[in-house]
Amino acid sequence: MPKPARYVCIHGHFYQPPRENPWLEQVETQDSAAPFHDWNERITSECYAPNGASRIVNKRNEIIRILNNYAHISFNFGPTLLSWLEENAPRTYRMVLEGDRASQKRFSGHGSAMAQIYNHIIMPLANTRDRITQIRWAIADFERRFGRKPEGMWLAETAVDSETLELLADHDIRFTILAPGQCARVRPSTKSASGGEVAWTETDAETLDTRQPYVVRLKTGREIAVFFYDGARSRAIAFEGLLNSGDNFAARLIGGFTANATPQIVHVATDGESYGHHHKHGEMALSYALKLIEKSADARLTNYAEFLDKVPPTCEAQIIENTSWSCAHGVGRWCSNCGCNMGSHPDWTQQWRRPLRDALDWLRDAILPMTEKAAAPLFEDVWAARDAYIAVVLERSGDATAKFLASQAAHELNAAERITALKLMEMQRHALLMYTSCGWFFDEISGIETVQIIAYAGRVLQLAAEVFGEDGEKLETQFVELLRKAKSNVPEQGDGATIYQRQIKTMRVGLEQVAAHYAISSIFTSYSDEAELFCYSIRRLTYEVVTSGRGRLLFGQARVGSQITQESETVIYAVVHFGDQNITAVVRRHDPSREEEYKDFVQKARSAVIGADFPALIRLFDHIFDGRTYSIQSLFRDEQRRIVKLILASTISEVESSLIAIYEDHASLLHFLGQNGLPKPPALSLAASFAVNAKLRQALESEPIDALQVRAYRGLAAGDQIEIDRSALSFIADQKMKRAMVRLQADFRNMAQLENALLTARTLNELPFELNIWQAQNIWYDILKPSRKREMPEEWERKFMELGSQMKIQVNELVVEEDEDAARAVEASAATLML
Repeated sequence: MPKPARYVCIHGHFYQPPRENPWLEQVETQDSAAPFHDWNERITSECYAPNGASRIVNKRNEIIRILNNYAHISFNFGPTLLSWLEENAPRTYRMVLEGDRASQKRFSGHGSAMAQIYNHIIMPLANTRDRITQIRWAIADFERRFGRKPEGMWLAETAVDSETLELLADHDIRFTILAPGQCARVRPSTKSASGGEVAWTETDAETLDTRQPYVVRLKTGREIAVFFYDGARSRAIAFEGLLNSGDNFAARLIGGFTANATPQIVHVATDGESYGHHHKHGEMALSYALKLIEKSADARLTNYAEFLDKVPPTCEAQIIENTSWSCAHGVGRWCSNCGCNMGSHPDWTQQWRRPLRDALDWLRDAILPMTEKAAAPLFEDVWAARDAYIAVVLERSGDATAKFLASQAAHELNAAERITALKLMEMQRHALLMYTSCGWFFDEISGIETVQIIAYAGRVLQLAAEVFGEDGEKLETQFVELLRKAKSNVPEQGDGATIYQRQIKTMRVGLEQVAAHYAISSIFTSYSDEAELFCYSIRRLTYEVVTSGRGRLLFGQARVGSQITQESETVIYAVVHFGDQNITAVVRRHDPSREEEYKDFVQKARSAVIGADFPALIRLFDHIFDGRTYSIQSLFRDEQRRIVKLILASTISEVESSLIAIYEDHASLLHFLGQNGLPKPPALSLAASFAVNAKLRQALESEPIDALQVRAYRGLAAGDQIEIDRSALSFIADQKMKRAMVRLQADFRNMAQLENALLTARTLNELPFELNIWQAQNIWYDILKPSRKREMPEEWERKFMELGSQMKIQVNELVVEEDEDAARAVEASAATLML
């Protein structure tokens, strides 16, 4: 008798909230994510990237297989996160797309990627128009990235109601995934023996059979399939340490079947960040479990779409309205003080949640009639235009914008009308972003996630004031008053109104602030005549530099424009640098009627700098530029840090040289003290620690790597008991190995590049700490595949394999995934012939 069809599906929900500064469209430094630049970068390093090239190792911790987990599991990625990955982590982004392509070959033509509600709003709390846009943007984003229509869609927090399911079905979504506790009752789809409807059976999270799909029949006559994931096994992955062992993980999944002869699916769903971020090396446990399941005779891997084709639902279900997977109170976590929180501050309250949502709902509804009125002469249908605007969001180019306006505008728009039309669309985009669910999920209104959604509201208010004039300007006062009801748990933070005034208002950027940033940055950066700053374009019209001693004056004219709204203006600017952090800049809009005044300023400013009369220069600034000045504090956060680092560089270099000289002058004394067990003066120990680490850094950064110096200073560190800066040197070593491999990949036949990479690997292996050369290992693996298709010289083969061994790859046991796929295809073909 043939074995019953048994399938396993592991779903990962990969998501981080959008973190871009609403005025710059880029993520700024987030210190809480240190040592990484921001949380997206950190979690990419810990989770998203490792899952694209996960390791399976032998008992000696040597790599024997590298697996793209995305090709073997079911997954969804937040569209806003994919947008960030595409721009900032292109290799990881390609791994995700390749995983979906490979999964189509593996799972009967069905890709494993699911779409996701665009920016993770709680659908039951949204109005119908916003729900529709979220779904349409999600589908458009998915099709653009994955090159196919989505079959399933992930609902943010699995928050669901019947209207949401109706809208999914209206947009040809075949299925979604819910928690078992969201099912109210079930019954077989077939009629009873008497021809009537079969009675419903009430269910809960413990009694629901999650091993089959269910169909939900909707009021409109449509239907959608729902998979209710295995709650107990999903909890074990996320919270109970199941990822500590790949063997236990696989066994727990395979052990989920019953003796029933009907086809079954054991499936789990968790945050994808469980695999590497929440659980270190969780992606490796996942890979190992996947290979064990693939080898097992008891089950085979699948994804939801493939299983749905093979095993259509035979039972129907009814959902519990307004429920989610992470709130025991339905959807209260995103609109009330329901009691759900992170648990770290039991004395805190989340009473701020309701006033915050009320304020955002009020703002959304307040701009609605204004939007429709302003849009009436511009768009055929402003809401259809909003749905179509995703094409511009996905491709910020002049062509995409022109195509969008040509298809949606009521007539051919002039320049001013285009700006207004685009500002209306951006206002609506940010009005959607301000509902991103993470703003309510955590405990405190002053947390970065909540401040982020208030910032989106701040951008809405700025655009409303620009488009609607006085009526738009009035909105801010009323909005701030509503935020005043949202009280912080942190006394110094006050309330939502205080947070808005202190943090959001100071974030606001206009074209003048961009020009000031450009002016100050120009002191330290050589810009071309055409430059880009974040989402702004700068065209330099005139430019002059005058120096006198340490003082330097830079002034000119430039055309500053937004790449988002196409708004632009010409400005005049001047900036004087007195050395170090002492910078003063001034900016004003160019006024042709004051041209002679500006020319007079130029002459007098030149004379003041040449004569070193800087007080006179500052008086000129005050007179011509109406008294408003900018300083280094006016720079956008990342650029401010970059420039401060440049300013500090020469000072640090002087200190470094002095400490190295002190150490070298007294090294023999330090050796003597150490060898004889005598106490070392703290000042000398400090100089030695700094000098040895600096010399090691220089040796690692030299090109090629200075193996002799690395060896010498490593020995000195050991002999003099100097603590090595493992964190800093490890980072430098990792980057060094990566750069060597990048050069080799660009010209892998080049023996000199191969020998350089091998020297680097040998030298780094002598360092007394563990390295994370994950990216370099991936590049070696990528080089291996094309090298196999060419006949390489014997010496190249020998050295390349040694390079792999030096990087902890067991080259003799390594299984290349494409070899496995080829073998599986041969086996499948043979089985077909036998049938």
